[in-house]
Amino acid sequence: MVHRLRRLRKNPLVREMVAETKLSKDMFVYPHFVVPGKNVSTPISSMPGVSHFSLDVLQKEVEEGLKKGLNKIMLFGVGDEKSLDAKSAFDEKSIVPTAIRALKQSFGDDLYLITDVCVCSYTTHGHCGILENDYVQNDKSVEVIAKMALAHAKAGADMLAPSDMMDGRVAAIRKTLDENGFVNAAIMSHATKFSSSYYGPFREAADCAPSKGDRKAYQMDFRNPTEAVREALQDEREGADVLMVKPGLAYLDIIYRLKQSTNMPIAVYNVSGEYAKVKAAAQMGWLDEEKVVMETMYAFARAGASIITTYHIKDILNNNWL
Repeated sequence: MVHRLRRLRKNPLVREMVAETKLSKDMFVYPHFVVPGKNVSTPISSMPGVSHFSLDVLQKEVEEGLKKGLNKIMLFGVGDEKSLDAKSAFDEKSIVPTAIRALKQSFGDDLYLITDVCVCSYTTHGHCGILENDYVQNDKSVEVIAKMALAHAKAGADMLAPSDMMDGRVAAIRKTLDENGFVNAAIMSHATKFSSSYYGPFREAADCAPSKGDRKAYQMDFRNPTEAVREALQDEREGADVLMVKPGLAYLDIIYRLKQSTNMPIAVYNVSGEYAKVKAAAQMGWLDEEKVVMETMYAFARAGASIITTYHIKDILNNNWL
Protein backbone atom coordinates (compact mmCIF):
# COMPACT_ATOMS: atom_id res chain seq x y z
CA MET A 1 0.00 0.00 0.00
CA VAL A 2 1.30 3.44 -0.92
CA HIS A 3 -0.88 5.27 1.61
CA ARG A 4 -0.97 3.91 5.12
CA LEU A 5 -2.88 6.45 7.18
CA ARG A 6 -1.80 4.82 10.40
CA ARG A 7 1.77 6.07 9.85
CA LEU A 8 0.66 9.43 11.26
CA ARG A 9 -1.00 7.82 14.29
CA LYS A 10 2.02 5.80 15.42
CA ASN A 11 2.74 7.68 18.66
CA PRO A 12 1.61 10.78 20.58
CA LEU A 13 4.32 13.02 19.11
CA VAL A 14 3.28 12.53 15.51
CA ARG A 15 -0.42 12.61 16.41
CA GLU A 16 0.02 16.03 18.04
CA MET A 17 2.04 17.30 15.10
CA VAL A 18 -0.64 16.51 12.51
CA ALA A 19 -3.74 17.21 14.63
CA GLU A 20 -6.19 19.22 12.54
CA THR A 21 -8.10 20.71 15.47
CA LYS A 22 -6.41 22.64 18.27
CA LEU A 23 -7.69 23.89 21.61
CA SER A 24 -6.23 26.61 23.82
CA LYS A 25 -7.33 28.28 27.03
CA ASP A 26 -7.73 31.51 25.06
CA MET A 27 -10.89 30.04 23.49
CA PHE A 28 -12.75 29.60 26.79
CA VAL A 29 -15.33 31.78 28.55
CA TYR A 30 -16.57 30.84 32.04
CA PRO A 31 -20.14 31.74 33.18
CA HIS A 32 -20.52 33.19 36.68
CA PHE A 33 -23.74 33.80 38.64
CA VAL A 34 -23.49 36.87 40.89
CA VAL A 35 -26.03 37.58 43.66
CA PRO A 36 -26.56 40.39 46.18
CA GLY A 37 -25.11 40.10 49.68
CA LYS A 38 -21.76 39.31 51.26
CA ASN A 39 -19.84 36.10 51.83
CA VAL A 40 -22.31 34.13 49.72
CA SER A 41 -21.09 30.93 48.09
CA THR A 42 -24.09 28.69 47.51
CA PRO A 43 -23.69 25.54 45.40
CA ILE A 44 -26.25 25.06 42.63
CA SER A 45 -27.60 21.57 43.26
CA SER A 46 -28.24 20.64 39.63
CA MET A 47 -24.84 21.91 38.46
CA PRO A 48 -22.11 20.28 40.60
CA GLY A 49 -19.09 22.55 40.94
CA VAL A 50 -21.02 25.73 40.05
CA SER A 51 -22.20 28.23 42.69
CA HIS A 52 -23.94 31.52 43.26
CA PHE A 53 -21.37 34.06 44.47
CA SER A 54 -21.76 37.42 46.10
CA LEU A 55 -19.44 40.06 44.70
CA ASP A 56 -16.77 39.73 47.39
CA VAL A 57 -16.47 35.98 46.82
CA LEU A 58 -16.70 36.39 43.05
CA GLN A 59 -13.68 38.69 43.07
CA LYS A 60 -11.64 36.01 44.79
CA GLU A 61 -12.86 33.40 42.29
CA VAL A 62 -11.93 35.63 39.35
CA GLU A 63 -8.50 36.29 40.84
CA GLU A 64 -7.86 32.56 41.19
CA GLY A 65 -9.04 32.00 37.64
CA LEU A 66 -6.71 34.65 36.26
CA LYS A 67 -3.75 32.83 37.82
CA LYS A 68 -4.66 29.81 35.68
CA GLY A 69 -5.21 31.83 32.52
CA LEU A 70 -9.00 32.09 32.75
CA ASN A 71 -9.35 35.73 31.69
CA LYS A 72 -12.78 35.81 30.04
CA ILE A 73 -16.04 35.44 31.96
CA MET A 74 -19.74 35.83 31.21
CA LEU A 75 -21.74 37.40 34.02
CA PHE A 76 -25.34 36.55 34.96
CA GLY A 77 -27.19 38.46 37.65
CA VAL A 78 -29.58 36.74 40.07
CA GLY A 79 -31.61 38.11 42.96
CA ASP A 80 -32.55 41.63 41.88
CA GLU A 81 -36.13 42.90 42.11
CA LYS A 82 -38.58 41.28 39.70
CA SER A 83 -41.34 43.29 38.03
CA LEU A 84 -43.56 43.25 34.97
CA ASP A 85 -41.49 45.97 33.31
CA ALA A 86 -38.11 44.45 34.31
CA LYS A 87 -36.89 47.86 35.45
CA SER A 88 -34.13 46.44 37.63
CA ALA A 89 -32.52 44.93 34.52
CA PHE A 90 -31.30 48.39 33.47
CA ASP A 91 -30.90 49.91 36.93
CA GLU A 92 -27.27 51.00 37.18
CA LYS A 93 -27.30 50.08 40.88
CA SER A 94 -28.42 46.48 40.28
CA ILE A 95 -26.06 43.58 40.87
CA VAL A 96 -24.55 43.16 37.38
CA PRO A 97 -23.49 46.82 36.79
CA THR A 98 -22.25 46.92 40.38
CA ALA A 99 -20.21 43.77 39.81
CA ILE A 100 -18.84 45.05 36.50
CA ARG A 101 -17.55 48.25 38.11
CA ALA A 102 -15.93 46.37 40.97
CA LEU A 103 -14.32 43.72 38.75
CA LYS A 104 -12.99 46.29 36.32
CA GLN A 105 -11.61 48.36 39.18
CA SER A 106 -9.84 45.29 40.55
CA PHE A 107 -8.61 43.66 37.35
CA GLY A 108 -8.85 46.25 34.56
CA ASP A 109 -8.00 44.97 31.11
CA ASP A 110 -6.59 41.72 32.50
CA LEU A 111 -10.21 40.52 32.59
CA TYR A 112 -12.46 40.47 29.51
CA LEU A 113 -15.99 40.84 30.81
CA ILE A 114 -19.03 39.66 28.85
CA THR A 115 -22.52 40.16 30.26
CA ASP A 116 -25.74 38.33 29.56
CA VAL A 117 -28.36 40.76 28.28
CA CYS A 118 -31.81 39.28 28.89
CA VAL A 119 -34.63 40.20 31.25
CA CYS A 120 -35.88 36.71 32.22
CA SER A 121 -34.30 36.94 35.70
CA TYR A 122 -35.87 40.37 36.24
CA THR A 123 -39.50 39.70 35.28
CA THR A 124 -42.16 38.30 37.59
CA HIS A 125 -43.25 35.85 34.87
CA GLY A 126 -39.79 34.63 33.86
CA HIS A 127 -40.11 35.37 30.16
CA CYS A 128 -37.40 37.11 28.15
CA GLY A 129 -39.35 40.26 27.43
CA ILE A 130 -42.39 42.37 28.22
CA LEU A 131 -45.45 40.15 28.50
CA GLU A 132 -48.88 41.44 27.49
CA ASN A 133 -51.94 39.27 26.84
CA ASP A 134 -49.78 36.17 27.38
CA TYR A 135 -47.53 37.16 24.47
CA VAL A 136 -44.02 38.61 24.67
CA GLN A 137 -44.14 41.97 22.90
CA ASN A 138 -41.14 42.23 20.60
CA ASP A 139 -40.57 45.96 20.20
CA LYS A 140 -41.29 46.90 23.81
CA SER A 141 -38.91 44.16 24.89
CA VAL A 142 -36.20 45.44 22.56
CA GLU A 143 -36.40 48.88 24.18
CA VAL A 144 -35.74 47.39 27.63
CA ILE A 145 -32.97 45.11 26.34
CA ALA A 146 -31.17 48.04 24.71
CA LYS A 147 -31.35 49.98 28.00
CA MET A 148 -29.92 46.97 29.84
CA ALA A 149 -27.03 46.71 27.39
CA LEU A 150 -26.29 50.41 27.82
CA ALA A 151 -26.27 50.11 31.62
CA HIS A 152 -23.72 47.31 31.36
CA ALA A 153 -21.58 49.23 28.89
CA LYS A 154 -21.59 52.31 31.13
CA ALA A 155 -20.37 50.14 34.00
CA GLY A 156 -17.47 48.91 31.89
CA ALA A 157 -18.53 45.66 30.19
CA ASP A 158 -16.33 44.73 27.23
CA MET A 159 -18.95 42.71 25.37
CA LEU A 160 -22.74 42.44 25.57
CA ALA A 161 -24.39 39.08 24.91
CA PRO A 162 -28.13 39.45 24.15
CA SER A 163 -29.84 36.10 24.67
CA ASP A 164 -33.51 37.08 24.39
CA MET A 165 -34.09 36.23 20.70
CA MET A 166 -36.23 39.28 19.98
CA ASP A 167 -36.21 40.45 16.36
CA GLY A 168 -34.09 43.57 15.82
CA ARG A 169 -32.43 43.65 19.23
CA VAL A 170 -28.87 43.62 17.88
CA ALA A 171 -29.57 46.70 15.72
CA ALA A 172 -31.20 48.47 18.67
CA ILE A 173 -28.30 47.67 20.99
CA ARG A 174 -25.71 48.75 18.43
CA LYS A 175 -27.54 52.02 17.78
CA THR A 176 -27.94 52.74 21.51
CA LEU A 177 -24.30 51.97 22.27
CA ASP A 178 -23.00 54.07 19.39
CA GLU A 179 -25.21 57.05 20.19
CA ASN A 180 -23.88 57.02 23.74
CA GLY A 181 -20.22 56.82 22.77
CA PHE A 182 -19.66 53.09 23.31
CA VAL A 183 -18.57 52.34 19.77
CA ASN A 184 -15.96 49.84 20.99
CA ALA A 185 -18.35 47.78 23.11
CA ALA A 186 -18.74 44.49 21.25
CA ILE A 187 -21.86 42.37 20.78
CA MET A 188 -21.88 38.58 21.04
CA SER A 189 -25.31 37.71 19.76
CA HIS A 190 -27.02 34.52 20.89
CA ALA A 191 -27.84 34.35 17.22
CA THR A 192 -29.32 30.86 17.16
CA LYS A 193 -30.67 30.17 20.62
CA PHE A 194 -32.94 27.18 20.37
CA SER A 195 -35.98 26.45 22.47
CA SER A 196 -34.33 23.55 24.25
CA SER A 197 -34.86 21.19 27.16
CA TYR A 198 -31.13 21.38 27.91
CA TYR A 199 -31.58 24.65 29.82
CA GLY A 200 -33.26 23.05 32.86
CA PRO A 201 -30.48 23.44 35.45
CA PHE A 202 -29.76 27.00 34.30
CA ARG A 203 -33.32 28.02 35.04
CA GLU A 204 -32.76 26.98 38.64
CA ALA A 205 -29.43 28.82 38.71
CA ALA A 206 -30.80 32.05 37.22
CA ASP A 207 -34.25 31.81 38.82
CA CYS A 208 -35.84 32.40 35.44
CA ALA A 209 -38.22 29.55 34.65
CA PRO A 210 -41.39 30.86 32.95
CA SER A 211 -44.31 30.89 35.37
CA LYS A 212 -46.57 29.72 32.55
CA GLY A 213 -46.24 28.79 28.92
CA ASP A 214 -42.91 28.29 27.18
CA ARG A 215 -40.45 30.22 25.00
CA LYS A 216 -41.22 28.62 21.66
CA ALA A 217 -42.78 31.84 20.30
CA TYR A 218 -39.40 33.60 20.35
CA GLN A 219 -36.60 31.05 20.73
CA MET A 220 -35.58 28.99 17.69
CA ASP A 221 -37.42 25.84 16.59
CA PHE A 222 -34.83 23.05 16.79
CA ARG A 223 -36.21 21.50 13.59
CA ASN A 224 -35.18 24.48 11.43
CA PRO A 225 -31.49 24.66 10.43
CA THR A 226 -32.07 26.98 7.47
CA GLU A 227 -33.97 29.44 9.64
CA ALA A 228 -31.12 29.27 12.16
CA VAL A 229 -28.67 30.47 9.52
CA ARG A 230 -31.09 33.26 8.53
CA GLU A 231 -31.29 34.36 12.18
CA ALA A 232 -27.51 34.49 12.49
CA LEU A 233 -26.92 36.34 9.23
CA GLN A 234 -29.57 38.90 10.18
CA ASP A 235 -27.68 39.56 13.42
CA GLU A 236 -24.47 39.94 11.40
CA ARG A 237 -26.14 42.58 9.23
CA GLU A 238 -27.43 44.38 12.33
CA GLY A 239 -23.95 44.76 13.79
CA ALA A 240 -23.09 41.68 15.86
CA ASP A 241 -19.38 41.01 16.29
CA VAL A 242 -19.67 37.33 17.29
CA LEU A 243 -22.42 34.81 16.50
CA MET A 244 -23.30 32.21 19.13
CA VAL A 245 -24.99 28.82 18.82
CA LYS A 246 -26.83 27.63 21.94
CA PRO A 247 -27.01 24.80 23.07
CA GLY A 248 -23.90 23.11 21.71
CA LEU A 249 -23.82 19.32 21.52
CA ALA A 250 -27.18 18.80 19.85
CA TYR A 251 -26.41 21.59 17.37
CA LEU A 252 -22.94 20.85 16.00
CA ASP A 253 -24.48 20.89 12.52
CA ILE A 254 -25.59 24.50 13.07
CA ILE A 255 -22.07 25.54 14.10
CA TYR A 256 -20.75 23.93 10.93
CA ARG A 257 -23.41 25.54 8.72
CA LEU A 258 -22.63 28.98 10.14
CA LYS A 259 -18.92 28.45 9.64
CA GLN A 260 -19.63 27.86 5.96
CA SER A 261 -21.95 30.89 5.74
CA THR A 262 -19.96 33.68 7.41
CA ASN A 263 -16.44 34.84 8.16
CA MET A 264 -17.46 36.05 11.62
CA PRO A 265 -16.21 34.35 14.81
CA ILE A 266 -18.54 31.55 15.90
CA ALA A 267 -19.16 30.93 19.61
CA VAL A 268 -20.90 28.02 21.26
CA TYR A 269 -22.54 27.76 24.67
CA ASN A 270 -22.11 24.31 26.24
CA VAL A 271 -25.22 24.72 28.36
CA SER A 272 -26.21 23.61 31.85
CA GLY A 273 -28.06 20.43 30.89
CA GLU A 274 -25.13 19.24 28.78
CA TYR A 275 -22.81 19.92 31.69
CA ALA A 276 -25.05 18.34 34.33
CA LYS A 277 -25.54 15.06 32.51
CA VAL A 278 -21.77 14.58 32.15
CA LYS A 279 -21.27 15.38 35.83
CA ALA A 280 -24.03 13.00 36.90
CA ALA A 281 -22.75 10.13 34.77
CA ALA A 282 -19.19 10.69 35.96
CA GLN A 283 -20.29 10.66 39.60
CA MET A 284 -21.95 7.29 38.97
CA GLY A 285 -18.75 5.96 37.40
CA TRP A 286 -20.47 5.44 34.05
CA LEU A 287 -17.93 7.38 32.00
CA ASP A 288 -14.48 8.96 32.18
CA GLU A 289 -15.20 12.63 32.82
CA GLU A 290 -11.90 13.97 31.48
CA LYS A 291 -12.10 12.03 28.23
CA VAL A 292 -15.74 12.89 27.59
CA VAL A 293 -15.25 16.60 28.39
CA MET A 294 -12.23 16.95 26.15
CA GLU A 295 -13.85 15.00 23.32
CA THR A 296 -16.76 17.42 23.58
CA MET A 297 -14.53 20.50 23.52
CA TYR A 298 -12.73 19.24 20.43
CA ALA A 299 -16.08 18.53 18.79
CA PHE A 300 -17.06 22.17 19.22
CA ALA A 301 -13.77 23.36 17.76
CA ARG A 302 -13.89 20.82 14.93
CA ALA A 303 -17.38 21.99 13.98
CA GLY A 304 -16.08 25.56 13.66
CA ALA A 305 -16.39 27.30 17.03
CA SER A 306 -13.46 29.47 18.08
CA ILE A 307 -15.10 30.59 21.36
CA ILE A 308 -16.43 28.05 23.87
CA THR A 309 -18.52 29.04 26.87
CA THR A 310 -18.70 26.11 29.27
CA TYR A 311 -18.98 25.26 32.96
CA HIS A 312 -16.28 22.60 32.47
CA ILE A 313 -13.46 25.14 32.22
CA LYS A 314 -12.48 25.07 35.88
CA ASP A 315 -12.04 21.29 35.74
CA ILE A 316 -10.09 21.57 32.50
CA LEU A 317 -7.66 24.14 33.86
CA ASN A 318 -7.41 22.90 37.44
CA ASN A 319 -6.67 19.36 36.30
CA ASN A 320 -4.46 20.26 33.31
CA TRP A 321 -6.67 18.44 30.82
CA LEU A 322 -5.56 20.65 27.93
